[in-house]
Amino acid sequence: MSIKHICLIGFGEVGQCFSIDLLNANIAKVTAWDTKFTDKDSLPSRALACCAVDAGNNGHDAAKGADIIFSAVTAAQTVEAAKNVVAGLKPGTFYLDINSASPNVKKEAAEIINTAGGYYVEGAVMSPIAPKRLATPILLGGPHASEFYILAQDIGLVGSSVFSGDYGKASAAKMCRSIIVKGMETLLSESLLTARQYDVDDMVLMSLDDLFPGLDWETLAPYMISRCIKHGGRRAEEMREVANTVADVGLDPLMSAACAKSQDYLGTRANEIASTDMRAMLNALIKNI
Repeated sequence: MSIKHICLIGFGEVGQCFSIDLLNANIAKVTAWDTKFTDKDSLPSRALACCAVDAGNNGHDAAKGADIIFSAVTAAQTVEAAKNVVAGLKPGTFYLDINSASPNVKKEAAEIINTAGGYYVEGAVMSPIAPKRLATPILLGGPHASEFYILAQDIGLVGSSVFSGDYGKASAAKMCRSIIVKGMETLLSESLLTARQYDVDDMVLMSLDDLFPGLDWETLAPYMISRCIKHGGRRAEEMREVANTVADVGLDPLMSAACAKSQDYLGTRANEIASTDMRAMLNALIKNI
């Protein structure tokens, strides 16, 4: 199968990054739709103006005729994004859903796409998009994963791998990973915000170096905190999906629910933080508590 047209639903950090790589891979046509395109001053709209990606008038318009559709929206929009492309979906189009949603939500989106004649492929992104970009590790799941994997190599998704023939497994692995990764971010944020006010943050970091040797906590801590500040709203949505994943197997998502609340709060502070220096960052956060 020759891939001539790829559609991106969602033109945030991931969509923008992938679009550049796809264009550099000589994909003849790359289209996109993002709900924020209606605001000409939004970040997705400004990014669109700087590249050779064609914007659709809506989701199904952008998807019309596409060989592959990437869905890269916020977790809460996973099902709605699938619904929005159906009217433009040609039979046999592969729909790669890389949203950070729970297994049950992925299964709901799969039903929508497969019923409409598309081939839904569950995707779970297992590391930050930078620096590997299109080559980022992605677990593929579902009955169409093996067939899609072959095409994935041709378009630059060389970090992808077939994880399961069943829907839900790849996203379950992603959600369980997020309990640790996003949990560490929020724990570090709460710990160091508190430690800074007691003027003991240096000792806390020194203790972490002793407890977990080999990790550069002076570098890792500000990076993790800055990710909460920059992407807290999106991460909070993901952690609510994580909480649903935990609850769906009968466990009480105590940590995941608390993490979502913390990420939500830190995400509201993005406009207040300019420095990448950890102590300046902490001081700015503390100033308006």
